[in-house]
This record gives sequence, structure tokens and C-alpha cells, in this order.
Amino acid sequence: MLKNFFISMLGALTAFWISIMLLFIFGVIFAAGTIVSAIGGINESVKVDKNSVVYLPLSGLIEERQTAVEFAAFLNNEDRPASLDDMLRAISAAKGDDRIKGIFLDCRGASAGVATRMAVRRALSDFKSSGKWIVAYADNYTQGDYYVASVANNIYLNPVGMVDIRGLGSSVPFFKGLLDKLGVEMQIIKVGTYKSAVEPFILTSMSEPSREQTSVFLNNIWGQLTSDIHASRNISVANLNLMADSLTSFSGNADIFVDNKLVDGLKYRREVEAFLKEKLGQKKDDSLKSVDYYSYLQVADVPHEKSEKNKIAVYYAFGDIVDTGTQGISAQQMVPDIINLAEDDDIKAMVLRVNSGGGSAFASEQIWEALGYFKSKGKKLYVSMGDYAASGGYYISCGADKIYAEPVTLTGSIGIFGMIPCIKQLTGNIGVNFDFVTTNPNAAFPTIMEPMTPLQRNVMQGEVNAGYELFTKRCADGRHMPQDSIKVIGEGRVWDGIAAKKLGLVDTLGGLDMAVADLAKVMNFKKYQVVSYPAPPKSFWDVLSDFDQQMKLRAVREELGPVYPLFREYKTMMEMSPLQARVPFMIID
Repeated sequence: MLKNFFISMLGALTAFWISIMLLFIFGVIFAAGTIVSAIGGINESVKVDKNSVVYLPLSGLIEERQTAVEFAAFLNNEDRPASLDDMLRAISAAKGDDRIKGIFLDCRGASAGVATRMAVRRALSDFKSSGKWIVAYADNYTQGDYYVASVANNIYLNPVGMVDIRGLGSSVPFFKGLLDKLGVEMQIIKVGTYKSAVEPFILTSMSEPSREQTSVFLNNIWGQLTSDIHASRNISVANLNLMADSLTSFSGNADIFVDNKLVDGLKYRREVEAFLKEKLGQKKDDSLKSVDYYSYLQVADVPHEKSEKNKIAVYYAFGDIVDTGTQGISAQQMVPDIINLAEDDDIKAMVLRVNSGGGSAFASEQIWEALGYFKSKGKKLYVSMGDYAASGGYYISCGADKIYAEPVTLTGSIGIFGMIPCIKQLTGNIGVNFDFVTTNPNAAFPTIMEPMTPLQRNVMQGEVNAGYELFTKRCADGRHMPQDSIKVIGEGRVWDGIAAKKLGLVDTLGGLDMAVADLAKVMNFKKYQVVSYPAPPKSFWDVLSDFDQQMKLRAVREELGPVYPLFREYKTMMEMSPLQARVPFMIID
């Protein structure tokens, strides 16, 4: 009897655990199928009817490129994060697609850099030049969204909405007060009068050189934006500035935006949808023939994506430049990638797409050398700059055969600094003391427990000076200019793209599409294939392995809310390697 009981119990337990394992396996298979399908871009259900409109929302953070599907987004049934690369490819494909008659630009408050917005706007303008139309709508236009929307044929606003026009401002967070309260001293060694990345840790407000350079490039960028709006909407720059200065946006009367030609009319969303149906020749009761831009990409004929023997690599380098790791521009990953591309006979040339404010000086040098090796194989190297290509971002760009930048790209910032925190006061405040036993006076250097001695500071200054000499030499050799001339326009100063071109730091004003097209022309390629690197992860397990990190990052973002960017910058500066080539963290709005 007892024997039969144990046999029955063991059988039940076995069946239970087998059921659990099967459920887990089937769940993993289902999730894997869903995510791999999304990563691979498989969407056989997408259908594009004749006389359709592409739906292009401006919402959320627009990244440079979509490198992986965020697993957490799937669990929360959220939209796929937006990417500039996807948007530009979809607009380009729609231009030559007879099924597509227009684009519906739904402005919902995107977060993007000025150069990113300019790239989208230029692509939309090119789309419109083919004879097709663009309709833009917003409940409320942010200033950045309106700049993009201003190129549209028809711009509509919610009857109780507003258009935000108020000019550009730059805010920089300063942490010295916090550090003083904590008992942390930031020990700074730098080269460059304008090298202001260290200022948030040693000052409580901008230095005059920093304020000067920021004022210059902000005014230049605002001048470019207002000039573009004037060209599209026939609103004088003077009137745009008058509206900004008088805070017309907050008048509480939406009719004023029609009177000032900022928008063409006031409509509710359903009325705009009815307008779109009318333009497409649809009946009022029909469903609007629209396809969102990402789904459209799955079935669109994107130029230069078909297999050809002439291959041009586009390598995306965006984020902080770091020595190791998987985030940002990691020399550990990028250097072998570039070497492999150099030795790949199928890759004939490359465009390096840079969107970075810099980072580790050591990593920048390693990447520079790898790109030099790529060129030594007789292959052409062009650079396309995004929102930023400054400091370390310029370091890795300067050796290119040709450099392209947007008029509003922030570039230059040729300078080096070192920063070592000292927490001696902090540890003393909390009752913790450190003692050392060494064979030589500097055996424990560098340490955050004790301040630098005069000898140590002099040695560090020498290393920073040597780094600056090397940086300026790399720029001088790459740009075919005297090193002294580079030092004059260096000093850590940030320039906008237009000024950088005048100074010889940039060759041509334009975007990634122009750089690729020009490179293909120089290579005499009538047909070619663009291959993007680094390749995004395809494996379900690659995505799953990153899940824990994504969830932790998401939790921190949600907890800190609007102060998260400040936390991220503080954390980055406290954890970075001692010798840096980077621009200060700025919020431009």
C-alpha cells in the first residue's frame, strides 16, 4: 500500500515538472519567434494598397539607429523605438513607390537632436520634390517638431493647440555644490581655453569662454532653423523672432498661428483623417489607406539594399567613446570590426557615421589607427556627422578622405582633459580613514583617497599636453593643415557645421545619403549595395541576455524621471577613464 502511494506521488510529481518544463519551452519558443521575427523585420501580413499614405509619427526618442529590439518593450506591448535610419530609408523608398501618394506626419513631441531633425526634414523635402504631398498635424507643436513639419504642404493644428516658437537655449548642469556637500574634490588637468566639459565639476556657472562659444553656435543654429522655416512658409525671419520674443505661443488663441502663417488651418484629428481620405480619393466611410513607416519598410523597395558585388559599408558609431564594453562606441568592438572590413574584399569603401560627443582619448586613438589601416588597403573612407562629432568624435573622423556635416552639427572641440576625484574629505566626514604602506612615494598613484602631489599633477599635465599634441597632429595630418593652424581653431572650442566648414574642419554640408551617393560616384559605381555595421543581434538569446540590464536601466529612468540625464552624465564622469576628449553635456531646447 505504502509502495503504491510513493509510486503514485512520484508519478504525479514527474508529470507536474514535465508540464512545467514543456510550458517553459513552448513559452520560450513563442517569445523567440516573436522577437526574432521583429528583429529580422519579417512581416508577411503587411500590404500596401494603391493610393496609400505612409504614417510617420514624430514621438519619443529618435535614436541614430535601431541596433536591437528592446525586450522590455515587448513585455509592455509598447511601440518599437524610433530610429533615424529607419525613417530615412522609408521616406526614400516611398518617394519612388507609385502606391504611395503622400506622407502623414503626426507630430507628438519627439526627442531628437537638431541635426537629426534636419536630416528628416531634408528627406521629406526630397520626397515632396517628386510631386507627392505631405500633411502634418499636431495637438501641440513643439519647436523641434514644427521645424520638421514646416516643410509639409499642409500643416494643421488642433483648434485649442499651440505652436511653440521661442528660440534656442542651452542648459548645463553644475555639480560642484553637490560635490562640496559630499566632500569630493575634482582634480582637473586640461588643455584648451574652451574645453568646458570639466566646468560642471569645478564651477557653479559657465566660464566666459564657454558662454561665448555656446552663444555663437546657438545663434548660428537658430539662424539656420529660421531660414529654413522662412523658405518653406514664407514667414520672415524677423517675424519669427518677434513671435519668439513676445511668446506668441502662449497667447491662448490658436487663430493667431493661422494669421501668422505658421499653420494652414485648425482641425481636429478626425477632420485631418477625412482630409487625407479626400486627397487619396477615398469615401468618407472607408478606412484610411495608411501604413506605418516601419511596417512599410518590410515590403518596400529600398534603394541600394539589393545584393550587388560593389558593396559600401556604413559603420554607425554613436554614443560615448569607451575602451571596453558593449555600449556606445567601444574600441574593443569597433577596432576588430574595422580591421575585418579592411580585409574583406567585398567591401570596396566605407562611410563612418559619427554621432558622438567623444570620450576616452585612448580609445579614440585606437579607432583612429584602425581606420588608417582601412585606408592603407586602398579603400576610400568618408565620414558623415550627425548631431555631434566633437572632441573624440572628431578625433576618429579627422583622418577621412572627406567629411560631411549638417549645418547644425556640433563638431571640433579639439582638446584633452584629465579628471581624478579625491574623496578624502568625504571619507573623513563619515569616519573612514585610509593608510598606505609603499615601497616608493608614488606607488599608490593614481588614487581617489589622497589629493595629488605637485609632482603627480605636473606629470598628469605632461600626459594631457602630450595627448593634445597627438590629437592636433592627427587633425593636421588628416586635414592637410599646419598643426599650429589646428591649435588656433582647437583650444577645445565647439563649432557648428557651417563654421567648421569655413575653418576647414569639414568638407561638405550634407547628410549620410549625400556622403554615400558621392562616394559611390567617386568609385564609379552605377549599382551598389549599402551594408550597415555593426550588425544588430539576430539571436533571441542575444536579446534575452540583455534583458536584465534593460530592465534595470528602465527602472532607473522611471524612478528619476526628468533628472535622469543629469544622473547619467554624473555617473559617466565619475566612472570614466582619467584622460578624456569629450564635450560637455548640454540640453539644447
